Amino acid sequence: MKHYLQRVMNRESLTEAEMLEVSRTFFTNSVTDSELAAFITALKLKGESVDEIVGLVKAVREQTLKFSHVAGCIDNCGTGGDGSHSFNISSTSAFVLAGAGIPVAKHGNRSVSSKTGSADVLEHLGIHLNVTPEQNEQQLKEIGITFLFAQHVQPKMGRIMKVRRELGIPTIFNLIGPLTNPIELETQVLGIYRRDFTELFAESLKRLGRKRAVVLNGAGGMDEASLQGDNELVILEDGNIRKINLHPEEVNLSVYSNEAIRGGDAKENADILLNVLKGEKGAYKDTVLLNAGIGIYAAGKADNIEGGIELARNSIESGAALSKLEQLVANSSLYEKAGI
Repeated sequence: MKHYLQRVMNRESLTEAEMLEVSRTFFTNSVTDSELAAFITALKLKGESVDEIVGLVKAVREQTLKFSHVAGCIDNCGTGGDGSHSFNISSTSAFVLAGAGIPVAKHGNRSVSSKTGSADVLEHLGIHLNVTPEQNEQQLKEIGITFLFAQHVQPKMGRIMKVRRELGIPTIFNLIGPLTNPIELETQVLGIYRRDFTELFAESLKRLGRKRAVVLNGAGGMDEASLQGDNELVILEDGNIRKINLHPEEVNLSVYSNEAIRGGDAKENADILLNVLKGEKGAYKDTVLLNAGIGIYAAGKADNIEGGIELARNSIESGAALSKLEQLVANSSLYEKAGI
């Protein structure tokens, strides 16, 4: 550790193999909390490279619960950390994606930077969080959507979470959460609160084996696509990476400020999610249409984002998206009754 720490402090980037080696020590007693804190702080000051991101992600994924391969899965988890206090956009959009026929392995956690994390709102809706990998896989195959609770599927991250809380500053661990989904994904939509990192993370997704992906930063610095103005999208497709800007008016959606999509506690955000899936018009629904539309496009179900938005609209208005939520809640109820 001391050797690698000194190199990073000298602003020297590590190779993927070196980062994998040092990251594995984070899960052992050979490294102190102080050394871990110093290393990730030095890494932040230097600036993280693709090799370092990929190496760390591979080390974290080695510590997760093991899952079988499920073909065609997508995740639409964002990094959080944008300070927008928005409702749970990606969680709501996940049911719309599932309603459009795309298997969703939704990775998420409790609140870190917002009032309500995805786990908080889904638990309030009656979705059981601590299920086994076999039950996650069963939900994926039979319902088309499952929730992978980060604290449950990555049980060895507790010490790192402790160090992160004590540091109190954003580090590489605030960014890599969406990359550590334990299911082998073919497609991903990743929202990130730093626009200067969109291309870096698209390259990281390519190195991690994604076939198609969209990394986006929304207007106002959101980690979701926003109706407020221009969104930056970096698209990975066929091994190529390209960047576009997308304004909501270009896809026939109205402009709303980010203040119009603020959320609240778990109950309030659960109500918003339900109202969107029931078709209530307004900024919340249009924001979900935009984000789900990008996801449907990323999954290859539509030739363009505008076509993805129309499929998202149909998923909501046909009742398919709401049905996916109801099926997942009913399935969770069976686990609760069985004492699982």
